[in-house]
Amino acid sequence: MRRLNNDKLCPVLNAKIMAQSIEEVPVIIQLKEINKNLIRNVTNLSSKVKADLPLIGGIAGDMSTDIIYRLSTNPEVEYISFDSNVYALLDVASPTMEAYFPHEQGYDGEGITVAVIDTGVAPHDDLIKPSNRIIDFMDFVNNKEKPYDDNGHGTHVAGIIAGNGYSSRGKYVGIAPKSNILAIKALDENGGGSTSDIIAALSYCIEMKDKYNIKIINLSLGTPANHSPDKDPLVKAVEKCVEAGIIVVTAAGNSGPSAKTILSPGISKEVITVGAVDDKRTIDPSDDTIAPFSSRGPTPDGTQKPDLVAPGVNINSISHSKLDSYTSLSGTSMATPLVSGSLALLLNKHGNLSPKEFKNMLIKACVPLKEDKYSQGHGMLNLRLLFNDSNTDKNLPVKNNLLGLSDDSFETIIMLLVVLFLLDSRI
Repeated sequence: MRRLNNDKLCPVLNAKIMAQSIEEVPVIIQLKEINKNLIRNVTNLSSKVKADLPLIGGIAGDMSTDIIYRLSTNPEVEYISFDSNVYALLDVASPTMEAYFPHEQGYDGEGITVAVIDTGVAPHDDLIKPSNRIIDFMDFVNNKEKPYDDNGHGTHVAGIIAGNGYSSRGKYVGIAPKSNILAIKALDENGGGSTSDIIAALSYCIEMKDKYNIKIINLSLGTPANHSPDKDPLVKAVEKCVEAGIIVVTAAGNSGPSAKTILSPGISKEVITVGAVDDKRTIDPSDDTIAPFSSRGPTPDGTQKPDLVAPGVNINSISHSKLDSYTSLSGTSMATPLVSGSLALLLNKHGNLSPKEFKNMLIKACVPLKEDKYSQGHGMLNLRLLFNDSNTDKNLPVKNNLLGLSDDSFETIIMLLVVLFLLDSRI
C-alpha cells in the first residue's frame, strides 16, 4: 500500500489514492515558489491544463491519481487539492422586506463598485436605466461578451445590492441604489462551478481594481471546507484580495443547523462571513432567530464564524426572467449582498479605511440575538447603529436632537418610523 504524504494532499485525493483508484481528476496544485521549469513539467504531466493561477502560485488541470501521488513527494509542491465544485447558496423562497435607513442621510453608494462573482447578471432595467451601472461583464463559463444570467441567482444578488427600483417606480430599491456592479460569471446555469474559476475571477477583480474602483467583492457561494485555512486555495485567493484593499463579503453557507458547517471561503479570518436571520415576519425583533439553513461555526481551526448575520428569508429582488420583474429568494446568498450594499453606503461616508477597519465597524453595529456565538457571530447588523456617528467610539455621547427629547426617547421614535417604513415596503 502507498504511503501518503498527507500534509500535501487534500482529504478527497487521499481517499482516492488510498483506495487504489486509477482515474483522472481535476486538481489545483500550489507551488512553494513560482518555478518556470517546474510549471512546465507539471503542465506536461496534466492531460488538460485548465488555468494558470498566479494569485495563489498554482495551476489547475486534470491529472491521474498516479501522477498526483508522485507529485506529492516533490519538495517544491506545497499542496494539491481537488478542484471542488463551488455552488450558489440558495434556500426556499417567498415574499420579503427591505431596509434602507442610511438613504435619509444621503448615502446611496454612488461611485462605489461591487464585484458580484456569481451566475452572471441580467441587464434588468433597475440596473441599466436611466444609466447603465453594470460597468463591465466577464464570463469565465461561456466566454460571452454581453451581460446575461442563465440561472437568476446573480441577478437577484446584484439587485439586493444596487437595484434602483426603476421598474417598480421606487417600491423595490436595493441597499445602495447608485452603486456600480462588476458582473463576473463564474457559475453555470445550474449555479455550480469550480474553485479554479472562482480564483480566476478573484484575480480579475484585483487586476481591474483601480480601473473600476472595485471596493467590495460579493461571494454568495461556497464549497465544503475540506482544507485547513492555511492550505485552502480559495481562502488564499480571497485573502490576496483583502491584502489588495478590497473588502470581501461571503456567505456562511446553507448547511445548518449543525455545527462546524461554515463553507469556504467563509472560514477565512480576513473576510466578512454572513449568516441568515429569519425575522418570522413580525415587527418585534425578540422573536428573530437564525434561519435553520444558515451554517454554524466554529471553523476547522476554531475561529468564531459567522462574523454577523442579516435578513436572509424571503428577500425580494430583481429577476432575470422577462416574465417577472421581481422575485423572492431565501438563503445566506441573500443576507450577504445586504451587507455588501451596506458597505457601499459606508464607503460613501468613510472612503479611506482598510478592510479590517470596515469589518470592525460592522461588528460594533451588531445587535445580539438570543442565539449562541457560533450561530450569529456578533449579532444582526443594524444600519441605524452603523450610521450613527457614535459607532466609531461607543463611549461618545449621542448628540442632542432638535426635538429636545432624551436620547432614549428620540431613538425609540426613530425605530418606530423605521418599522413603519419597513411595513410599507413588504410585499
